[in-house]
Amino acid sequence: MTVHSVSDVTHYIKGMFEGEAILSDILIRGEVSNFKRYPSGHCYFTLKDAGASMKCVMFNGYARNLRFTPENGMQVIAGGSVSVYERDGVYQLYVNSLTPEGAGALALAFEQLKEKLYAEGLFDEVHKKPLPRFPKRIGIVTSSAGAVLRDIHKVAKSRWPNVQLILHPVLVQGTEAAEQIAAAIRFFNEKYPVDVLIVGRGGGSAEDLWAFNEEPVVRAIYASRIPVISAVGHETDTTLADFVSDRRAATPSQAAEFAVPDAGELNQYAAGLLARLHAGRRRAVEQQRSRLSALTERPWCRNPTLLLAGAAQRTDRATERLHRAAKDARTSARHRLELLLKRLELLNPVQILYRGFSTVEKDGKAVSRAKDLSVGDHLKITFADGKISAIVEAKEKQHGA
Repeated sequence: MTVHSVSDVTHYIKGMFEGEAILSDILIRGEVSNFKRYPSGHCYFTLKDAGASMKCVMFNGYARNLRFTPENGMQVIAGGSVSVYERDGVYQLYVNSLTPEGAGALALAFEQLKEKLYAEGLFDEVHKKPLPRFPKRIGIVTSSAGAVLRDIHKVAKSRWPNVQLILHPVLVQGTEAAEQIAAAIRFFNEKYPVDVLIVGRGGGSAEDLWAFNEEPVVRAIYASRIPVISAVGHETDTTLADFVSDRRAATPSQAAEFAVPDAGELNQYAAGLLARLHAGRRRAVEQQRSRLSALTERPWCRNPTLLLAGAAQRTDRATERLHRAAKDARTSARHRLELLLKRLELLNPVQILYRGFSTVEKDGKAVSRAKDLSVGDHLKITFADGKISAIVEAKEKQHGA
C-alpha cells in the first residue's frame, strides 16, 4: 500500500471539490456567525444551520460591492464555490455574492446607513440652512439628458427670469454616479459658488435611485456650505439625500419653485405694500390735521395774550416765593448767630473773672489745687482789673476736698 503525505491527500481532496460542477457555482442558505471584516477588506465568517456549519471567505474585490453590512444572526444566501484551504485542511466557501434573505439587500443597506448617519446627527434640523429669498445663481447637479433639466429651467425662468442656472452634468445611476454627484457638490462649494444647489434626477426603481443613498453623496450634502434642495424621483420616492438636504422637493419642478420666488407674486405683493403705505400716510396726515384743529380751538390759541398772562402770573408767584424764602433764610441765620454769640460770651474767661473769680499761677503755670502749693511759694493772681503777686504763708485743708 502506498503511503501518501498530508499535502498529497489534501491536494487530491481539493481537486475532487473543484472537479464537482455543483460545487463550483453554488448558492447556500444559512445564518451568519463569527463575522469579521479585516482592514484589508476581506471578510471571514461562518454559515450555519441546525445541523452543520461551514467556513466562508469573501475577498475585498467582492466585499466592497456589498450594499449592506452582514451581521451575526442574519439569514443570507451566499453564492460562490466550495474548495479546500490546504494549509488548514478545511473546506470553505469562497463567496462572490451575498444577499440577505427576506428583506432585500437595498432595503437593508438603506436602513443600516440611515441608522448610522442618524446617530451621527446628520439629519438633525439644527443643521438645516435657510434658502436664499432672491438667488442670482443656482447650481444644478443632474444628468445633462432627460426631462429633469428642462423642467427646472422652465419653472425657474418663468418665475424668476433673470436667474442664472449652472449645470454640472453627472451620472445619476451606476457604480460611478455617487462619486460624481459628491464631486459636483464639492465643486460648487470650492470653485464655483452659487446661492443654492438643486441635486436630483427623475423617477426610477430603487436600484436606479440608489446613488442618492450612497454615503459619499449624503456626506457631501451635509458638508455643503451652500443650501441644497434634493429632488430625487417622484413624490413617493425617498432617499437619504432627502433626509440630509436643507429642503426636500417631491419633483424637480417643485425644487425650482422652492429655489426662486415668483416675480408676478412679488409684484402683487409690492403693489399691496405701496397701497398700504399710501393709506397709512393718508391716515397720518388726517390724524395730524385733527390734532392741529383741536389745538387751534383752545382759548389761548385764539387769544395768545391769555397764555402770556398766565405765564406772568406764574412768574410773579415764583418771585414772591423766592423773596419770602430769602427773608426766612436771613432771619434764621441771624437767630443762629445770636445764639452762638451768647454761648461764646458764657465761655469767655474774662467774664468769669468779673463774677468774682480769679486765676492763680506758679512759675507761669496755672494752679487749680491747694495741695499743689507749699508755704513760701510765690504766686501771681489775676483779677478782672489787674494782677498781684503773693506769697503762701499758710495752708488749710478744705473739708471734703
